[in-house]
Amino acid sequence: MNKALLLKSSLALALATPMLASAESQLVTGAGNATARLDFRVIVPRVLFLGVGTGAATLANNTTVDTVTFDYSTNPADVGQGVAAAAGTITNATVPVRVVGNNGQITLAAATTGALTNATGDTIPWSQITATTSQPTLPSPVIPATGPGATSNVTLNAGKVTDRQANWTFSYLNAAVVAPGTYGTTNGRVTYTAAMP
Repeated sequence: MNKALLLKSSLALALATPMLASAESQLVTGAGNATARLDFRVIVPRVLFLGVGTGAATLANNTTVDTVTFDYSTNPADVGQGVAAAAGTITNATVPVRVVGNNGQITLAAATTGALTNATGDTIPWSQITATTSQPTLPSPVIPATGPGATSNVTLNAGKVTDRQANWTFSYLNAAVVAPGTYGTTNGRVTYTAAMP
């Protein structure tokens, strides 16, 4: 029985020894101060976040794709007259946007897969949709006719860090009379991409 107790004590001491050896200590006898040092580390990963619409609310994944709708059905006399849709008929025309990154200059670009199309194949070019930003530090990239568009720079806050928020307000120029239908049933999506080194 004593052998078992001795074995358990030896095992406990062997396991505890590396823990004791990993911390610094100093024993001072008589006058003087004792010192012990402790090192700290903070590990920060490379982070890049882009939120457009509902997704801009928190730094997390969000799969909600919002829709901006310009509806002329309540005021058809304005069709093709260069008149913005009447108040109350634009749903979510002002969209919150947030960009966060920690590794240098961030660029934004927009991409499309062709003109907005209705169910019968009629089209409205993306040049009819424009956006303005509430903050020049977070510009809205131009929406291209098709494919990837030109990039725009997001202004860095300091050093390598960016944390910018703005509202992008979209407009439909309504410069021409077009065939009836709901446009955007195909090719109605703009994909925004943030890139950082």
